[in-house]
Amino acid sequence: MSDVFFSTSPAVQRVAEHLRALAHPHAPVMLDDAARTAQQAADALGVGLGQIAKSIVFRRKPDDVAVLVVTSGDLRVDEKKVQALCCADGGKLGRADADFVKRTTGFSIGGVTPLAHATAVVTLIDEQLFRFDEIWAAAGHPHAVFRLSPAQLQTLTGAPVHDVTAAA
Repeated sequence: MSDVFFSTSPAVQRVAEHLRALAHPHAPVMLDDAARTAQQAADALGVGLGQIAKSIVFRRKPDDVAVLVVTSGDLRVDEKKVQALCCADGGKLGRADADFVKRTTGFSIGGVTPLAHATAVVTLIDEQLFRFDEIWAAAGHPHAVFRLSPAQLQTLTGAPVHDVTAAA
């Protein structure tokens, strides 16, 4: 791992500036290898898979708004639970393609962070992240992550906490 200030990625710098502005104590760090998946990130950091706060983006069909779900890397998101929370009047969620993710969040898939988005997104935090004292989230690039607690994630994003994962 190396210090984020060696990164030339504008997206990582944007996340670092956002974290500094919110007085978050942990700056992004750059991993030696890409961590496009939760497993790759866990392996690179030497932490459990569940400690990776993966960001899953859906497209809310009625208004084309991004819905970001932040959940543990060892769990799957239950799309029906998310839809019930985010789609009033029977609206539907759809899959978000790479262009939609980039346009709405400002980040490419594999580096979507829970904050500092390009547009307003609906964000939900999965309650299962609170199993851990320390978690790691993407920081705008497949090589960049930052450390935080689940409570800090909620404070930084202002997002509600819900049960949004599928039963095992």
